Amino acid sequence: MATSPTAQSETSTAGELSRRLSLGLALPLLLLLGFAFLVPIGKLLMGSVFAPTATAEHYVRIVQEPVFLRILLRTIQTATIVTLLAFLLGYPVAIVMSRLQGRAAMLVAACVLIPLWTSVLIRSYAWIVLLQRTGIVNSTLKDWGVIDQPLRLLYTEGAVILAMTHVLMPYMILPIFSSLKSIPPELDRAARNLGAGSWASFTAVTLPLSLPGIYAGSIMVFILSLGFYVTPALVGGPQNLTIATLIGQQTTELLNWPFAGALAGVLLAITLGLVGIFKRFLRFGKGA
Repeated sequence: MATSPTAQSETSTAGELSRRLSLGLALPLLLLLGFAFLVPIGKLLMGSVFAPTATAEHYVRIVQEPVFLRILLRTIQTATIVTLLAFLLGYPVAIVMSRLQGRAAMLVAACVLIPLWTSVLIRSYAWIVLLQRTGIVNSTLKDWGVIDQPLRLLYTEGAVILAMTHVLMPYMILPIFSSLKSIPPELDRAARNLGAGSWASFTAVTLPLSLPGIYAGSIMVFILSLGFYVTPALVGGPQNLTIATLIGQQTTELLNWPFAGALAGVLLAITLGLVGIFKRFLRFGKGA
């Protein structure tokens, strides 16, 4: 049945009003984002290039001095390890969350969500209490007779990775849980009826269909790890600088804002490049 011109006009007008209303509702957030984020970042990046005349010396310094490249590579390496550990530890939790019902599901969800409501500073100090020379871990091992002298657990790269994995775990679990929850349970039952075992059903059905959640969680954890500041500064100490703590050092201690802007520009470029790579992998995953 053909639609009358009047109905088409009313539909077009309603759609236009809906778009205008959506833009009007989003405008305050866009303005806040622009003034609170885009403008300061823009000034910082401009200062790295025009300080006060056009120059690339700050970016050349990053390449020429090995210490800065070493810190950058260490940051990427730490972010990669944290992302892998968060996936390996978080995927089973997401599966359990997606399959439980009632109070058990609420309990597991609370264990995942409650850390998000706790300050990162508090959680980082908790790891200091656990890992310091007179902390709970060393005291317990000494009481059990496992060690004679306290182990150096704090201010190490392992402590940074462990603490960051704990803090960022929910950002991996929740997207995977959302993907797993959207998979119809009939698919797994159909695979079982066709003769597939538990592992074959998981690798052929569950894992491929949960790839969007895996990619989303991985990109969130990886990007947050690249710019993480509080936990590496407290748990890692000055011996395990990351790019974020280095930028903080340049701005607050050395007051070298142009060089801090160059470091931030390099970190931003790496982040945007990795986001593009992840998006390509996500499209590939959906196609597969």
